[in-house]
Amino acid sequence: MTRATVPQGVVDVRPANEASWDDLVAVFGERGYPAACWCQRQVLGDRVWYATPPEERARLLHEQTSCGDPDAPATSGLVAYLDGEPVGWVAVGPRPSYRRLRGSPVPWKGRPAGGEQDKDDPEVWAVACFVVRAGFRGLGLTYDLARAAVGFARERGAAAVEGYPIVEPSGAPVTWGENSVGSVQAFRAAGLEEVARPTTRRRVMRLDLR
Repeated sequence: MTRATVPQGVVDVRPANEASWDDLVAVFGERGYPAACWCQRQVLGDRVWYATPPEERARLLHEQTSCGDPDAPATSGLVAYLDGEPVGWVAVGPRPSYRRLRGSPVPWKGRPAGGEQDKDDPEVWAVACFVVRAGFRGLGLTYDLARAAVGFARERGAAAVEGYPIVEPSGAPVTWGENSVGSVQAFRAAGLEEVARPTTRRRVMRLDLR
């Protein structure tokens, strides 16, 4: 568990299996993109995700997180609390577990010479998705979540951790749905550095942990 202080209070970030499912439901809410996706698009890939109803996506997240089971050997993310109130989520895990990343050119295109990647390398972890609860956005919680995700990956033996943020081009603001992949600033504050620009908007950020 990591702990930080923001002007509004104390932030604790803990593995999702140490949180309750009700806490996670509170973070995702009842409306909007998070409540429709349940952090499954990166896991399932577009084709399967579109064919999967939201209720089933929620069931899958419940299964992946092992919420309420502190002795579970694995979990798929972290939950942030602000003064005890559940306010945020970040998905972090071995990169091959995210089918959408594996099939996308984003994580692989534009790497420097010698930077070829094994798509099935389980020691490279990805920070795939952020959710901040409505009413708590704009407090910098993604910074706390990004730092905690890096620490969690390190504790679980990852050799490297990556993120794939979108930058805001002139005249085209980043939407909340797009922002779910995190920001360059939050990843940089967590120690990641840019290693590739696969598109005009997408960046690949990476931190080697060994």
